[in-house]
Amino acid sequence: MACPLTGHGYSSCDGIINDGLSGDKPWIRDKIMIIHPKDPKSKRADFREALRSGKLLQFPGAYNPLSALLIEQHGFEGIYCSGAVIANSMGLPDIGLTTLTEVSHFAGDIAGVVSLPVIVDIDTGFGETMSVVRTIQELEYLGVAGCHMEDQVNPKRCGHLDNKDIVTTEAMVQKIGAAAKGKQDSNFLLIARTDARASEGLDKAIERAKAYIDAGAEMIFPEAMQNEKEFETFRKAINVPLLANMTEFGKSKLLSKKELEELGYNIVIYPVTLQRLAMKAVEEGLKEIKEKGTQEGLVGKMQTRLRLYEVLKYSDYNTFDQSIYNFKL
Repeated sequence: MACPLTGHGYSSCDGIINDGLSGDKPWIRDKIMIIHPKDPKSKRADFREALRSGKLLQFPGAYNPLSALLIEQHGFEGIYCSGAVIANSMGLPDIGLTTLTEVSHFAGDIAGVVSLPVIVDIDTGFGETMSVVRTIQELEYLGVAGCHMEDQVNPKRCGHLDNKDIVTTEAMVQKIGAAAKGKQDSNFLLIARTDARASEGLDKAIERAKAYIDAGAEMIFPEAMQNEKEFETFRKAINVPLLANMTEFGKSKLLSKKELEELGYNIVIYPVTLQRLAMKAVEEGLKEIKEKGTQEGLVGKMQTRLRLYEVLKYSDYNTFDQSIYNFKL
């Protein structure tokens, strides 16, 4: 079995999995998640199979690998890495300031600890055609299952803000074609996002989506649909899988899983939901500590040490060293 990050056998990955143990011991690989044992090709193949099922797949946005573990443990089908969340985590606005290195490693760190497929937002692709090819190959190498690229002009902005500028259809088609040719794994999912609804209208957005499909896009992400009818119109016009963005405080109504299933969508993302929940809790906690001089009144709202260690599977690391987990909580 190959390491998800290096592609080499586990025995050559600093002993992370073998660690001197002889023979095939799948029970070890099932438990230890320093690097998740499910290889990227299998993740991508399983992801494709799930898409073919016709079931709506829910992809909450992770803001770090720890939150990704929780997403998996709560039974979701995949994990989303939002460009806004990545930028926010660095103390930056979502205006295209992040780099390929920063985004790919953020997504790769998450992909490395879960068995689920990870989709990442690559903004406008981090450059022109040759740079887009490198972006795709870097993401594949790091174990990511797919990505979406948008047709905004860089510097870009959140898709639910006004006054977005978009590139020509021809320029976006060129990038998508390069990305499609650059794929090493045919199961890596190439998603084209169009932000054209706001500036060109729904019909033009659909025209662009069709051109992007012809260029090699395998899924379309119609950004900032304004009502349920627009989601429905897009579905009727497009014959490839569709991604719905259920971000809060945006242009789109927050549709339920059932509603999106009935509309025929294939993936729904909740890009910033977990980060917003976490940041709200952090703000409230800081306020109380500042006002009261203690966090004692907040303890009941916290994830306990025991629960954190359960999420991390802390005790399983005794497989390597019996002195790791030799205490009681």
